[in-house]
Amino acid sequence: MLTRNSLCLFLWILFDGGLLTPLQPQPQQTLAAEPKENVIHLPGRRSHFQRVKRGWVWNQFFVLEEYMGSEPQYVGKLHSDLDKGEGTVKYTLSGDGAGTVFTIDETTGDIHAIRSLDREEKPFYTLRAQAVDIETRKPLEPESEFIIKVQDINDNEPKFLDGPYVASVPEMSPVGAYVLQVKATDADDPTYGNSARVVYSILQGQPYFSIDPKTGVIRTALPNMDREVKEQYQVLIQAKDMGGQLGGLAGTTIVNITLTDVNDNPPRFPKSIFHLKVPESSPIGSAIGRIRAVDPDFGKNAEIEYNIVPGDGGNLFDIVTDEDTQEGIIKLKKPLDFETKKAYTFKVEASNLHLDHRFHSAGPFKDTATVKISVLDVDEPPVFSKPLYTMEVYEDTPVGTIIGAVTAQDLDVGSSAVRYFIDWKSDGDSYFTIDGTEGTIATNELLDRESTAQYNFSIIASKVSNPLLTSKINILINVLDVNEFPPEISVPYETAVCENAKPGQIIQVVSAADRDLSPAGQQFSFRLSPEAAIKPNFTVHDFRNNTAGIETRRNGYSRRQQELYFLPVVIEDSSYPVQSSTNTMTIRVCRCDSDGTILSCNVEAIFLPVGLSTGALIAILLCIVILLAIVVLYVALRRQRKKDTLMTSKEDIRDNVIHYDDEGGGEEDTQAFDIGALRNPKVIEENKIRRDIKPDSLCFPRQRPHVEDNTDIRDFIHQRLQENDADPAAPPYDSLATYAYEGNGSVAESLSSIDSLTTEADQDYDYLTDWGPRFKVLADMFGEEESHNPDNVT
Repeated sequence: MLTRNSLCLFLWILFDGGLLTPLQPQPQQTLAAEPKENVIHLPGRRSHFQRVKRGWVWNQFFVLEEYMGSEPQYVGKLHSDLDKGEGTVKYTLSGDGAGTVFTIDETTGDIHAIRSLDREEKPFYTLRAQAVDIETRKPLEPESEFIIKVQDINDNEPKFLDGPYVASVPEMSPVGAYVLQVKATDADDPTYGNSARVVYSILQGQPYFSIDPKTGVIRTALPNMDREVKEQYQVLIQAKDMGGQLGGLAGTTIVNITLTDVNDNPPRFPKSIFHLKVPESSPIGSAIGRIRAVDPDFGKNAEIEYNIVPGDGGNLFDIVTDEDTQEGIIKLKKPLDFETKKAYTFKVEASNLHLDHRFHSAGPFKDTATVKISVLDVDEPPVFSKPLYTMEVYEDTPVGTIIGAVTAQDLDVGSSAVRYFIDWKSDGDSYFTIDGTEGTIATNELLDRESTAQYNFSIIASKVSNPLLTSKINILINVLDVNEFPPEISVPYETAVCENAKPGQIIQVVSAADRDLSPAGQQFSFRLSPEAAIKPNFTVHDFRNNTAGIETRRNGYSRRQQELYFLPVVIEDSSYPVQSSTNTMTIRVCRCDSDGTILSCNVEAIFLPVGLSTGALIAILLCIVILLAIVVLYVALRRQRKKDTLMTSKEDIRDNVIHYDDEGGGEEDTQAFDIGALRNPKVIEENKIRRDIKPDSLCFPRQRPHVEDNTDIRDFIHQRLQENDADPAAPPYDSLATYAYEGNGSVAESLSSIDSLTTEADQDYDYLTDWGPRFKVLADMFGEEESHNPDNVT
C-alpha cells in the first residue's frame, strides 16, 4: 500500500506539472526525475532531430522477489498526458518478460507481476512502453524504456563452495599457528541490507582450534598438541548471514585437520637385554638375529641407526638397519667356534638420524641395550692342520717312496677318528697314493720333471662317526730336477770372421742352455776340445758369467785358401753329476770393409776384382741391361726398315704367294688361298676400309654395259682397268674384281694362263705396261725375266 500510494502521489505531481519523464534506467530512484527533453529515435522511421514534449508519467519500478500472494503483485502505473480519460489511448508493453512475467492494463496502464521472481536468477528486467491511439493504431508517443528491479530478500544461506577442507599443521605448534582459511559465499545482494554479510564460527573442534569470524582463518588454540596422542581432528565450521543475528541463514562445512610429525621422541628399546642363540656353523655375512628400538615418531623422524659399542664381540659381529622395519640386523663378520668360545656379550646403541634442534633440551635422542649371544655346538667336519701342503720329490724317485703326510682332527667334543683319501677328480692319473689312516703320501709312478714339473691335487678327510662330514685340502708337489741333460750352445751355431781380422778379436759371444731345471747359482764353463787346442786358428774365452767369446788367433784370413772353419766348443754345467757336451761352431770367412762391416760371404765373390763394392756391381749390371736394351731396339728398327724396303722391291711378298702349280676356280673359288696376303700394308694403314668387299659410298657409280657375245674381251678389260684406276677405293688386284665374265660359265672363259697351251716364251707381256701404274711392278717383273732369259728356257 505504501508503494502504491507513493506512485499515485508521484504521478499526480507529474501530471499537474505537465511534465513527461524520460524512460531511462535510474537505479533505486524513488522520486520523479527533473523534466528534460531528449531526442527520440523511433524504430523503423527515418531519424531526424526534433524537440518533443514528453507526456509520460512513470518511475523506476521495484518488485519484491519470492512474492507468495494469491493476487498478481502490483508493480506500478503508466500514464500519458495525452490520455484524457476518454478511452482513446491504449498502452502496450514489450521487452524482458512482457506477457509472461509482467502484464499491463491497456486502458489504465497498471503493471502487475503474474509470477514469483528470483533476484538471484535475474536481478532486473528492461521493458519498453508505448501509448497508441485506439482508432488510428498510431503511436501517440515515442517508445521508451524503463526498468523493473527485483528487490532482494534474504532467501539464500551461505555456502562453502570448496568444502569439505583438508589441512595439516605440525604437532607441538604454538597457539595461534596458521592452519587454513575457509570462505563461504552468499547469493543474496551484498549491496542491500545484511543478507550477504557472513560471520564464521566453530560448532565442533574447540578447544583445539579457533576461527576468525570475519576472515575465516583457522588457527591452533592449544599449545603442544601431540601427534602421538591424537593425530586427526574434525572441525565443523558455520557461516551465518545477516551478520550473525537472529533470523539469519547459516551454512556449515567440515575441516579435517592432521597433525604432521616432528622428531620430538627419541628411540627406546623395549627391554634392556636381548638373548640370541647362534650355531657355530653359521656362515660369514649371515644374519644371526634382530633387535628393535621403538620410536613413536613417523617417517624419516622414526629412522634409526644402530651401532655396536666397542668392546667384547665388536670384531666378530656387525649390525645394519632394515629400512622397511627399522630393525637392527646383527650379522656375523668372522666364523664362530664353540670349542674356542661359547658366549659373547656386547652393547648396541640406537639413535635418530634426523634430529630437531627444538627438542635437544629434552635429552639425547638415543638408547642403549645389551646383546648376549650364545654359540651352539654343531657337529663339524675334520680340520686340517695347514691351509695348504707343499711337498718336494726328486724325479725318477722309486715307486712307493713316502714324500710327506697330512693331518686332520675332529675338534668336536668326543672327537672321532679320521680317514683320508685322494680326490680322484684332481688326480685322475693316480701318480700318488695316500694311507687312509696315517695320511702319508707316496709315489705311485715314476716322475719326470721335464714332462710335469708340478702336481696339484686334493685330499679329503672324513669323520668315521659321520662320513658325510668331510674337509678338503690342496696338495702341491714340486718335482725336483736331476741333472741328466748336458748343456748345449745357444744359437747361433754359425758366425763370420773378416779377412782382415786381427789377433785377439772377439767375433761372437755365445751362451749355453740346459734342459734341466738349473738351480740358482749354477755355472756353465766353456773351453776348446783337446784336439782343437793344438795350433788353433780360434780360441774360446770364458767370461765366467755363463757366456764365452770366440776369439781370433791369426792376423788375417783368406777365403781363397779356406772359406770355412769348424770350432769344437766343450760346455760343462756345475750340477751333480756333471754333464758336458761338445758343440761345433761354423766360422765363415767374409770380405769386410775397413770398419769391419761384412760386404760379402759368397764363394763367387772371391773372383771379383778387389775394390769393387756392392754399389759398383749394381751400377755395372745396370749398364749391361741398358746396352742390351739399346741393341734390341736397334735390331727392331732395322727389321722394320727392311720390311718397308721389301714391300717396294722385286722380292715383294705378294710374289711369293703365287703358285703356278695350282689353278683356282677364279672368282668362284674362295678357298684356294688367303688373299689377305696380297694387300698392300701402306694402303691398310692409310685407309681402314676393307678391300675384300665392295665399298658402298666411296665407289663411283658405274654403268655396266651390255656385252654381246662377239664383243672384244680386250676392250672390255681395258675399260674395267680404267674404271679401277680412277676409283681410289677399288681393290688393285684382279683376283678381287668382279667382272662377271670370268670363270667356267663366262663367255670369255678363264683369263688365267695356267691352263694355256702356249709356253712362257710364247707369251707377250708388253700389254701389262698399258694397264696403268697399279700393274707397273708386275710388268717390270715379267719384263726383267724376258731380259734375263733371252732363250726362254724353262
